[in-house]
This record gives sequence, structure tokens and C-alpha cells, in this order.
Amino acid sequence: EDLLREALHPFSGMVVATKGGLTRHGPDLWQPVGRPEYLRQCVLMSLRRLGREQIDLWQLHRIDAQVPREEQFDCIGQMQKEGLIRHVGLSEINVEDIEAAAPYFKVATVQNRYNLIDRTSEAVLEYCEKHGVGFIPWHPLAAGVLAKPGSLLDGIAKTHGVSQGQLALAWVLARSPVMLPIPGTSRLAHLQENVAGAAVRLSKDEFAALDREGREEFERNGIR
Repeated sequence: EDLLREALHPFSGMVVATKGGLTRHGPDLWQPVGRPEYLRQCVLMSLRRLGREQIDLWQLHRIDAQVPREEQFDCIGQMQKEGLIRHVGLSEINVEDIEAAAPYFKVATVQNRYNLIDRTSEAVLEYCEKHGVGFIPWHPLAAGVLAKPGSLLDGIAKTHGVSQGQLALAWVLARSPVMLPIPGTSRLAHLQENVAGAAVRLSKDEFAALDREGREEFERNGIR
């Protein structure tokens, strides 16, 4: 958030999204904390770091199983009514969670893991499509064994003159009109490659073939 403010403030013409609700205890050690006072602190500190009076999209990292879900939703809903948050998103949730949040706020986005070989959130994605909710898949470039040399993915990627990662991203984008993938990177060259992947257009047959192989791989391995 500090870096975003330094580089982009005052964010003219941009939608600024951030998240809260986790505490970091060490490298790769993150624990959800859903106590209302902590969630409010997360929002207020994000506003300060970003230099804004309102966060366009604030997402709850995880629903904290140690705190009643309704308490977390009520706190977030109150902050939205106060104008601290414009839109609210939830992460790693199911359809029932989205519906449970409805009395407190409208869920604008869902951020769940989803890619060619991980279809765990298929029902959530279908719900989002039906109700106009943005779906933000994390880890969208994964293709597992489908990425091996000589595979279907490899062959189609070569046909389009792109990398396998770009093709996997193109498939995710083609999967649904509500898709907003967030491929992570720490290198400018990789960022440029990901952006170029958005321009790849799959034929119906290519999409269907990749979809079929991805589902079969998911069912074979029971990826969770």
C-alpha cells in the first residue's frame, strides 16, 4: 500500500482494491483474525497508507473460524455504511457464505483459487456469473501435468506462439465474463507476459479440449 501510494497517488481513474483480516507470524505464516476491532484497524490503516478517505474495494482475506461469521460481516457492513469502504469482497468462501453475508452487505467480488486443473470453486463461479459478482481467481496460471512437453496445452500454446502460462491465463479469461484473474509476479518481464496473455483468443474447440483435460486432471487427483 505504501508503494502504491508512492507510485500512483491520487489514483485518478483507478479502482483501488486491498485486503485485510490476516496477521503474519513469520515467513508464509498467516493467521486470520476476524475480531471486529482488528478488522476496523485494518481498514483504517489501509486508508492511512493509501492516502484515501474511502477504499474502492476491500476484501476479507479469510473468514475467521474463531469468531462468529455474522460478527465479522456486521463490522464490515458498518464500515461500508460509514463510507470507509465502497465495495466489499470475500476470499476462499462458498456459496452459503455469500448468501449469509447478504443481510450485511452485497458481495461485489469473490477471490478463490481457480485454474485449469483446480475446479474446487466451480459452483461459486457459477453463482457469481448468475448474480453479477466479480470472480477473482488466484493462482490462475497453474496447469500441472498438462504443461508437460508434447501435451495438448503445449501444442496449442505453440500454435498461438505464446507460453504455456499465457495460454492457461487465456483459458481462465475465456471461462467466464466475470473473471478478474490476479497472476502474481515479482518481475517486469513476467508482468508483461501475463498482460500479453490477455490478448490470446482461443477457438471454441481449443477451449473445450483444454476444459475437458483440465476437469479430468482435477477429478483424477482430487486437487483441494
